[in-house]
Amino acid sequence: MNTEMELLVATHNEHKKEEIQQILGSDCIVKSLTDYNIHEEIVEDGDSFNANALIKAKYCFEKTGVPSLGDDSGLVVESLDGRPGIFSARYAGDHDFAKNIEKVLQEMTGVENRKAYFITVLCYYDENGAQYFEGRVHGNLLTENKGFKGFGYDPVFVPEGYTKTFAEMNPEDKNKISHRKQALDRFMDFLKVTD
Repeated sequence: MNTEMELLVATHNEHKKEEIQQILGSDCIVKSLTDYNIHEEIVEDGDSFNANALIKAKYCFEKTGVPSLGDDSGLVVESLDGRPGIFSARYAGDHDFAKNIEKVLQEMTGVENRKAYFITVLCYYDENGAQYFEGRVHGNLLTENKGFKGFGYDPVFVPEGYTKTFAEMNPEDKNKISHRKQALDRFMDFLKVTD
């Protein structure tokens, strides 16, 4: 594989950039919007995870000409007709996950079916257009928070086959099975095939 390949990830979040760099290893040099001095907010007004991921990736590629990766992630709850879905980060307050969790748990009061899944959709955009890669982790929602690691809805989500929430797991263990890791693995397979 071409080790000099640069990849622009549509984020200002240095933690996310580092996590993606760790997963992709030396195959890519991962850059963030900050590295390119792009500071404006990208408006995600798509009606699906794919649409939002495309908006981010296409914006970055058109700005820089560098192959770009956009992602959109969220929690999909079966008994809430798929909510919070694409509104996961601002379900009860913009990126206020304590309030978001509270709202989901309130809506789930007395509901027996607690099946849910985390999803990440990655959109890779270059001169050939868009390619999509998806990862999902199925599990169940608890009735209260457990654990202090992770972020987002991690304290109430127990992945299938496990007894701990994502927020109780070590980051290394979570990253082995996470939805983002699955999507990035599929993206890496794509890079190897196209190299």
